[in-house]
Amino acid sequence: MALYSEKVMDHFRNPRNVGVIEDADGIGEVGNAKCGDIMKIYLKIDNDIIEDVKFETFGCGSAIASSSMATEMIKGKPVSEALGLTNKAVTEALDGLPAHKLHCSVLAEEAIKAAMKDYYDKKGIEYDEELFAGVGACHMCESGHE
Repeated sequence: MALYSEKVMDHFRNPRNVGVIEDADGIGEVGNAKCGDIMKIYLKIDNDIIEDVKFETFGCGSAIASSSMATEMIKGKPVSEALGLTNKAVTEALDGLPAHKLHCSVLAEEAIKAAMKDYYDKKGIEYDEELFAGVGACHMCESGHE
């Protein structure tokens, strides 16, 4: 059995939505100190719909594939639906990830939530704090500062 599914390999070799949105409505950046992966997600939102989404990821193949798949899953969707995206859904859409790479799908979920929180903050939109619990915390160090 191959370590990575065909979908993981496809999204690693041919990532979708790579790049920067210069006038992004929301930007989220997260990282993991243990593996060194860093993900940055850019959102363009119009009438509560994610019109465009781009990412920049510095990391392993699983991190790149997770970023690519996650952006594909939220593009064109209402904000409320994008907020419901889970790392489990990303992993399933990729036909699985090795257990030691599941943190990559968690980073993708967190990066999207961080970008959504940034969007809400910039627009002055009220939101339930519970929805973003832990979002914006620094995963690059142990201090948890923002």
